Amino acid sequence: MPRDDAIGGPAPAAGAPPRRRVMIVDDDLTNLIFAKSALSSDYDVYTAPSAARMFETVGCGIVPDLILLDISMPVMDGYEAIRILKSDPATSQVPVVFLTAVSTAQAEVDGLSLGAVDYISKPFEPPLLRKRVEIHLTMEAQKRLLEDQKSLLQDQKSLLEVQKRQLLDYNQNLLRMVEEKTSRVVELQGAILTTVADLVECRDDFTGGHVNRTKNFLRILAGALAGSGLYADQVIGWDLELLCRSSELHDVGKISVSDTILLKRGRLTPSEFEEIKLHTFYGVKIIDRMAQATNEGDYLRHAKIFAGTHHEKWDGTGYPAGLRGEDIPLEGRLLAICDVYDALTSRRPYKEPFNHDMAVGIILEGRGTHFDPKLTDIFSDVSGKFKL
Repeated sequence: MPRDDAIGGPAPAAGAPPRRRVMIVDDDLTNLIFAKSALSSDYDVYTAPSAARMFETVGCGIVPDLILLDISMPVMDGYEAIRILKSDPATSQVPVVFLTAVSTAQAEVDGLSLGAVDYISKPFEPPLLRKRVEIHLTMEAQKRLLEDQKSLLQDQKSLLEVQKRQLLDYNQNLLRMVEEKTSRVVELQGAILTTVADLVECRDDFTGGHVNRTKNFLRILAGALAGSGLYADQVIGWDLELLCRSSELHDVGKISVSDTILLKRGRLTPSEFEEIKLHTFYGVKIIDRMAQATNEGDYLRHAKIFAGTHHEKWDGTGYPAGLRGEDIPLEGRLLAICDVYDALTSRRPYKEPFNHDMAVGIILEGRGTHFDPKLTDIFSDVSGKFKL
């Protein structure tokens, strides 16, 4: 699906060459996260959990420079996907590298005959993955250069020597890349796993499942937004799957809220409510510390916005900053709808759950006051998918 990275990435600095695009297609979320961590410092990385999501992204006009394609996927496997890619003029020239956990001679012959340029075995080492991607993108760049300048370049031997020297230079830098990238991946993995463990411990009898439900609601709403064309200048920079995954940290600040308040079986007093509101501030501080510790901002950037702004309201009466209208980041406006829907339809110590229709009605009544009017209209269109 389109990046905050399925759809796009940060614009290159003035005068810098455009960053090349790499798409990773794998139904294993762990592989997507680690492959992205290995490559995102030098490339615009797009991720897709299925071949269908890959084709949706390409259909949005995002054609990568290289595709890392898992073979064994449900519904549509890698072999069928590469046949479609090679039959489409828009993608027929894009190099495809197969990712596979089991490699046989016949499987490699089959893949190469369909147009794949290489195989990478799983589980992969991030530095090796980066190296292989660099080599194939370099080869592709050289191929295009030869095609574009064929009438002017007569000495092919000289060009091959240039390519050979470039590959030798990459090999000399391999050890340095291994040390740097392995360190960053290990740091990021540790920080994420620690936070997820803390979140599990923080859940109580009345909010259990909230994080997972709001993530699923966000996937529905954000996907519909991406297909609507609204706020396209912002959505085009999102990887929707990783965006939704980062929303799991939106209530991480409740770790710092007193148990007597967090686990209270009854309505909060005004002073207790003021204390619970601070979980947005605590969440931002926790995620800031994680980002500093890992030196990795791609995954945590959205998480910080979710944590700090999902209780802001369109009319400026929300918290913690009282932001109004489009001053509230788009991520916060999206999650506000999903968060409130789950609160309305869940049992709490002070209320029974509302049914789906009542919850939808309350959210629609908040159009233009609590919620972004445009996002509320999109929610109205897809609200049936929210019903559990």
